[in-house]
Amino acid sequence: GTGYYSCLHEKRILPCQVGFQKANLFQSYFESFSMTTCAQAIQRWQERDKERRESEQKENLREKLEVEPVKLTPVEEITEINLCFQTPPIAKLDNKALGNLKKCKKLSLSTNMIDRMVSLTGMFELEILSLGRNNIKKIEKLEDVAGTLKQLWISYNQISSLDGLACLINLTTLYCSNNLIKSYSELEKLQANEQLRDVVFCGNPMYGDEIGGNREAVRRAARFEILRRLPNLKTIDGQLVKREEIEAAQIEPPVE
Repeated sequence: GTGYYSCLHEKRILPCQVGFQKANLFQSYFESFSMTTCAQAIQRWQERDKERRESEQKENLREKLEVEPVKLTPVEEITEINLCFQTPPIAKLDNKALGNLKKCKKLSLSTNMIDRMVSLTGMFELEILSLGRNNIKKIEKLEDVAGTLKQLWISYNQISSLDGLACLINLTTLYCSNNLIKSYSELEKLQANEQLRDVVFCGNPMYGDEIGGNREAVRRAARFEILRRLPNLKTIDGQLVKREEIEAAQIEPPVE
């Protein structure tokens, strides 16, 4: 039950931070319970949203403003929804339930135990997709939101390849820290994303030893390797790119 999350929260630890093997043990433990479905999570959000609006309505009543009875927001009218940190967690995405979120611009599903992505048919207006802190191994099935998705937040997963992103013609932001990307050559796949300006990749094996070595030197070298392949970036790992960095990055050939 809630003991799992409360214990980890108190210690400021999450499955992806204690190692992938332990995360898999947590997942095996939860498989003996009934996981939260996407439909259930959406319903919970609707009920919480209704409670919040009822509370706001009480304030209006005190001010003697005219109000109407509060109703659940129809799924197809939701523009932003937070399904993070469900208890029990979400393990499987349901494209049928998510597909009803036709006007949703931001979908947050981080800090669950989702193991794979699904097609998002019907989410015609999705701009921001948050999937951080799950167990996802592969970026895939984004074709249905290829024309609208601008930001993908997918840090703290088990991703080793940057395949599956080329279709996102309007992607501006990619947060992909603390995954399993080993080679800077993977970044060349992002050259197809011409609008990409803001990335986070720290915590991937390609950076080398950020803990035992000189962290600043490691990250500085990583910035050069990233800029050699993606010179149009404006921000890397939360820091603005300087013109002299771009110029310096083009002098030497990139490493693998």
